[in-house]
Amino acid sequence: MAPADERVTTTAPGPFNLLVFDWDGTLLDSIGSIVECTQQALRDLDLPPVPDEQIRGAIGLGLRETVERFAPGCDEVMFQAIVETYGHHWLETYSHQPRLFPGVPALLEKLQQEGYLLGLATAKGRGGLNRDLEATGMGKFFLATRTVDEARSKPHPQMILDIADELGVTTDRTVMIGDTIHDLEMAHNASAAAVAVSSGSESRAVLEQARPLVCLERVTELPTWLSRGEG
Repeated sequence: MAPADERVTTTAPGPFNLLVFDWDGTLLDSIGSIVECTQQALRDLDLPPVPDEQIRGAIGLGLRETVERFAPGCDEVMFQAIVETYGHHWLETYSHQPRLFPGVPALLEKLQQEGYLLGLATAKGRGGLNRDLEATGMGKFFLATRTVDEARSKPHPQMILDIADELGVTTDRTVMIGDTIHDLEMAHNASAAAVAVSSGSESRAVLEQARPLVCLERVTELPTWLSRGEG
């Protein structure tokens, strides 16, 4: 925990001070592009086809954990080939497709104005996240961010714990907002609250298995839920 004189001041109403968002599928409408890019990489390497739902279910995990879902027990050479092929197609084609979900810029601005501290925890690498934040202009809203280059993969709690520590907030005053069961399990593992959004990679039925406080249809419904003080 940061010393008291280094903590970021917050005037957020209600029981929570810190809101930690997932990126892909929560704020960025990128799930379809991720699935298509993965399928293209598998075809290029002559690997067996994988159902789209299996790919969607792996979104949010780290690279190694994700690849194990598609090519269990693959050696380091094949692992690197999958990662490099996916990265090539993503940069060449698919990185230009995703867009923020409607209303996201206004949402983040509203939450910031209301005094909430905003963080970002993503399975992306640092380079990919920085490119996205620059392209969308959303970097200005987040006081702390963590990627798999700096922290252990979801559902390990390190991303949330690191962000909370950096901003001087206890996890009982922290909410994780995400579209995968991995996001929600990470929140539980960090003793933080969990809010699900069903606009991304997993269905409401799957998300509710992880016992979030609420499952929203879209992330822009968050301020209304927060205003009710339902912590």
